[in-house]
Amino acid sequence: MTIKAKMTVDKDFIIGKVDDRLYGSFIEHLGRAVYGGIYEPGHPDANEQGFRKDVLKLVQQLRVPIVRYPGGNFVSGYDWKDGIGPVSERPSKLELAWRTVEPNHFGMNEFASWSKAAGTDVMWAINLGTQGVDDARQVVEYANHPSGSYWSDMRIRHGYKEPHRIKTWCLGNEMDGPWQIGHKTAEEYGRIALEAAKVMKWTDPAIELVACGSSALGMPTFADWEATVLDHTYEHVDYLSLHQYYGNHENDTPTFLARSLQMDEFILSVTAICDYMKAKKRSKKRMYLSFDEWNVWFHSNAADKKIEPWQIAPAQLEDIYTMEDALVVGCLLISLLKHADRVKMACLAQLVNVIAPIMTETGGAAWMQTIYYPYMHASLYGRGHSLVPLIQSTKYDTKEITDIPHLESIAVHNEEQGEVTIFAVNRHLDGELPFEADLRSFGACSLIEHLVLEHADLKAVNTAAQPDHVKPHNRGNATVNGSTISASLSKASWNVIRLRVL
Repeated sequence: MTIKAKMTVDKDFIIGKVDDRLYGSFIEHLGRAVYGGIYEPGHPDANEQGFRKDVLKLVQQLRVPIVRYPGGNFVSGYDWKDGIGPVSERPSKLELAWRTVEPNHFGMNEFASWSKAAGTDVMWAINLGTQGVDDARQVVEYANHPSGSYWSDMRIRHGYKEPHRIKTWCLGNEMDGPWQIGHKTAEEYGRIALEAAKVMKWTDPAIELVACGSSALGMPTFADWEATVLDHTYEHVDYLSLHQYYGNHENDTPTFLARSLQMDEFILSVTAICDYMKAKKRSKKRMYLSFDEWNVWFHSNAADKKIEPWQIAPAQLEDIYTMEDALVVGCLLISLLKHADRVKMACLAQLVNVIAPIMTETGGAAWMQTIYYPYMHASLYGRGHSLVPLIQSTKYDTKEITDIPHLESIAVHNEEQGEVTIFAVNRHLDGELPFEADLRSFGACSLIEHLVLEHADLKAVNTAAQPDHVKPHNRGNATVNGSTISASLSKASWNVIRLRVL
């Protein structure tokens, strides 16, 4: 069989405008994400607020538009009031979700300041596990009300005269999960989410709200949960969340590289449920999706089971990512772009140290993991409108998944910049993939660059000692003839072909 692929796109066949927040991320009070990650007073490269400047620089390079905080499972047992006011007066508490001790040296105000320094917005998750409606009202008042009320004046006394103006709020986290503190049935969650949504928007009508969908596609309550929650909340929330992680537990790389096809089906299923509820309610409102936890996660599972409980910021969920993980992350990013009409926010979980593109040594260096690069490329060059990809590609089968295209690809048109960017993954493990893209509706184009992330060893990783072991280069072989782009995509590679529209 001759392996080959062709993609045709038309500038008028638009999937949707890519919301910048599609390239969001996540920081939870888990492991070394906060302490030793973004915040480490006393580090040689920390600023006066204790923020690691080396980490800030790497985050800024990603152009992360929004960061979800403070959890995650952590939030369902978290009292945000423990993390405000003088640090010396804040309590240390047992954190039951991850069985650690939370010192509360870092909280809302510190995170708001860090986000401003990083050039990103805050997506705040409220506690609907051990807390409820009144607490939801209070946290919005503290964060967003200008002044003249109990909670807003308390924020001012704490040294933050200007409100944080947090626009996006999550109504709890994974409340269908039996592991969740304050786990609820769909009816229980739907009711409290509705009442919390009402008082939060009464406190600040400008905010947007995300309701919890199922915590994973494989949950036994999936679909019924979404329908029940939306039956309660449809007219009061703006987004429904999706969470999913992918792994290669069986060391089956061909199947692992096809996980993005399952992400596609997950998104389509949730979209269908949302549209069913729209029809049921005779609503004019379209429900959008927030895929606010997604990533590859499996490397650290065994090590995490051996961690001694009740430590402060132990090394938890510290996956060290391989070249093949980067390919999967690239495919997942392409899937999100394929659904840019409905998925308006997404959060790569997480940002630093915990299943993250950025790793640090406490007291030492920071470096970029393999998955940093597709994430950065998509964030930098995937802004604009995603275009319908008509793909003809040879395919392969595995025991679990069939009809897997060797090519995973999409194009994004940034009209303001006069650019089209093609993102492409060659899933073929044994050979190059001859690739052609027909952009006839754009007229003549010129090549800006062809970036390639590849490595002879799919298990290759970056470390503090070898931070550039897996790194992209700009020696790709794409050529342009008018509006036809041709390239030979290296085996098992991530490709970014940037074009100028003439």
